[in-house]
Amino acid sequence: MFSLSLGNSSSKYLDYTTTGKSKAKFMFADATIRWTATNQPRSWKLILCLALALTTWGCAAFQPTDPNGPRANAPSYPIELSDLESRLEETSLAWYQLSQRYGIPGKTEADLHPYTATLENLPANLGAPIYLPKVGAQGSPTEDDVRESLRRFIVEWRQLIGAEPNELSLVERVDEPSGVKVARYEQRPFRYPLRGPFGSLVIRFRSDWQLVAFSSSCIPHADRLQATLAGLTPKITSEQAVSRIKGQPIVVNNGQQTLSLPANAAAEARELVVYAQPSKGPPSGLEIRLAWEIHITNAPIKTVYLDAISEDIIATS
Repeated sequence: MFSLSLGNSSSKYLDYTTTGKSKAKFMFADATIRWTATNQPRSWKLILCLALALTTWGCAAFQPTDPNGPRANAPSYPIELSDLESRLEETSLAWYQLSQRYGIPGKTEADLHPYTATLENLPANLGAPIYLPKVGAQGSPTEDDVRESLRRFIVEWRQLIGAEPNELSLVERVDEPSGVKVARYEQRPFRYPLRGPFGSLVIRFRSDWQLVAFSSSCIPHADRLQATLAGLTPKITSEQAVSRIKGQPIVVNNGQQTLSLPANAAAEARELVVYAQPSKGPPSGLEIRLAWEIHITNAPIKTVYLDAISEDIIATS
């Protein structure tokens, strides 16, 4: 038997029993997760209708900033992700299969990220080592060998990572003084950069390829959000975004402090980003927002994220 614990293992966990008929149980402290024309006139009408439709589509392809805010037929905003039950089922199956492959005996418990159900930590006592695929000459792999091994590992573990290999970009590969090798990845699934406390993958392993630590906060099935994000239109321009933050108090330190930018502070909204954060609505859900990333100088804070649709300050750093 093995189990997957989601966030706080004392309050919520998944128990996957392999004896008898397999079954998955989700237990929570507060809730249970579970075209032919028949005559010439009609042909001309059809041609005219098609021409009108193509013209309308061409005009709609370019959507400038809407001064009146989101339209009535715009997608629900912010975008809410709360389908944790199906995600838990995917993770439980993937962990079971990998446990069988690596010969992990008895009951093992892996910590899952409370908002993404991705693998946040390896079990404290695996019972059997897990190795990355061995590539290159034994004992003296090149950096290319290391990266190829990591690529194969990510392909195999993508269900637990919560991201497809083509969504991940290697941003750091270092060897620590202890000899442990570290690889850090960023998830880049959208047209705009992803910001917030999500979308990272860290893999730590020894020179003999043994896995030491593994942590993912990637957003599963991010490709399914593309169409919805494409339907969002910013309500304000970058210049207006800068003006908004200069004219209002800014809440920092998780709401414990409020400050205003000094008169000599310089602000620049460089780009739109997709900002992911824990939802204020459904528990264990995510909110996806379109925001202006504003860089600040001569101020106690360096970055402000202003929602490009609701005009709220959603985060600072």
